[in-house]
Amino acid sequence: MSEETAEMPAPTRWQRLAGASTLWIGIVLVGLYIAFSITSPNAFPTRFTLQTLLIETSVLLVLSIGMTFVIVTAGIDLSVGMVLIFSGVLAAKTMERLSPGGDATHAGWGLILLGLLISIAGGALWGLINGFLVAKAKIPPLIVTLGSFGAALGSAQLITGGVDTRTVPEKLRNSLGFGTVLGGIPDLVLVAAVVTLLGAWLLHTTRFGRHTYAIGSNAEAARRSGINVTRHLILVYLMAGMLSGLAGFMNLAYFGTTTIAGHGTDNLDAIAGVVIGGTSLFGGVGSVLGTVIGVFIPSVLRKGFVIAGVPVFWQPIAVSVVLVAAVWFDQYRRRSRDR
Repeated sequence: MSEETAEMPAPTRWQRLAGASTLWIGIVLVGLYIAFSITSPNAFPTRFTLQTLLIETSVLLVLSIGMTFVIVTAGIDLSVGMVLIFSGVLAAKTMERLSPGGDATHAGWGLILLGLLISIAGGALWGLINGFLVAKAKIPPLIVTLGSFGAALGSAQLITGGVDTRTVPEKLRNSLGFGTVLGGIPDLVLVAAVVTLLGAWLLHTTRFGRHTYAIGSNAEAARRSGINVTRHLILVYLMAGMLSGLAGFMNLAYFGTTTIAGHGTDNLDAIAGVVIGGTSLFGGVGSVLGTVIGVFIPSVLRKGFVIAGVPVFWQPIAVSVVLVAAVWFDQYRRRSRDR
């Protein structure tokens, strides 16, 4: 060891923070918010805009929390959007079938709770299938979840005949869909916040989270250290499926219909948010806080462009640029670390 290296001081807490990708994407998010507030001062920095932004992002954030765990293990899940649809369809059809006259509009809380459980169970089913095929059958997650993408969508269309179910309980819409608590916080936002906090606790403070990082860093080394990699991967994909089921129920409550044709890009949006937030596609690196910021960056871009009158065709271009930049930064960081 050289004298210069021996005398080099340890990095301070601020230096470690400044080197973290989460800090920089946080600065980007704040910068975007300030920029749109300046360009549209009477429309963008308002309570109504912030509230609608939070509501519109809630369902995607729930999907992205599950996706964070999957990508940290160096996996991928392309099926979350279609599992969302399938779960919402199961819940809607269950409530409809068990309601008098086949109309669930006036269903009570008991039937609504059953619909929630059915929705989460439907997501769990696909999560178990994905996890078993990835962890046990050793099929690449890209192929497995691409297959589940088509199978879940096809199953939803078979159940409904391709026609959206619209008889959603009014109590569900007036509470979870449009209700507020604690002085104006939308119920959807509160649910997403609780899921986010639980995800952060699980990933960053528990043995389950440590095993998730270990598997993403080196699955074989994790196996040799005593971690049951197969079981853990199944649980990770199961959790992603259950959160997709919850997101499907939230979507049903908000829109009042199953929106079968409305989630074709949800999987890509969730992956983009997680990757923009600093989670590495190579596994072993990521945070829930980064995912939250990463999910909101495209949402702020879209909302800001709409308010500023920018043609909608620029929105996917801007999001794509941010996504590619995030992946490039991740690769640059990995190369610098490996030198």
